[in-house]
Amino acid sequence: MQAILLKDVDGLGDAGTVVSVARGYMRNYLQPRGLAEEATAGRVAEVLRREERRKVQEERLREQAAEQVDLLNRTILTLKAKAGDDGRLFGSITAGDVADAIFEARKIKVDRHKVMVEPAIRAVGTYTVPVELAPGLNAEVKTIVSPLLD
Repeated sequence: MQAILLKDVDGLGDAGTVVSVARGYMRNYLQPRGLAEEATAGRVAEVLRREERRKVQEERLREQAAEQVDLLNRTILTLKAKAGDDGRLFGSITAGDVADAIFEARKIKVDRHKVMVEPAIRAVGTYTVPVELAPGLNAEVKTIVSPLLD
């Protein structure tokens, strides 16, 4: 019997795929748990249309991310922080600080978890900070840390 998976099922497939399963497995396990439904011609066509729309949207988002990577590769951020005479910061520049600076400079919202400031910036200088915008699409933002003058 054919079934459309509503959720990911280990060993069977991902949500939205049409799989062939035993009638008893479908009736006793998959349907009661809301994991699958019977595949009718109309439902299969609907799943295929939904999958096509998802692919188009995913491609559109990937193109936007590629444009943002190009823009961020050309971006130079200047961050000011309190520093001692030897150039060491009182504190550090974190991924959240860099993400906020990117938003202020380019109006691109970047999750701070996708900004790779490892280890944290603790001295005045110029740094290249990698930023992951999408899987496989990384930008490198030039970041200049200068002392805050009182």
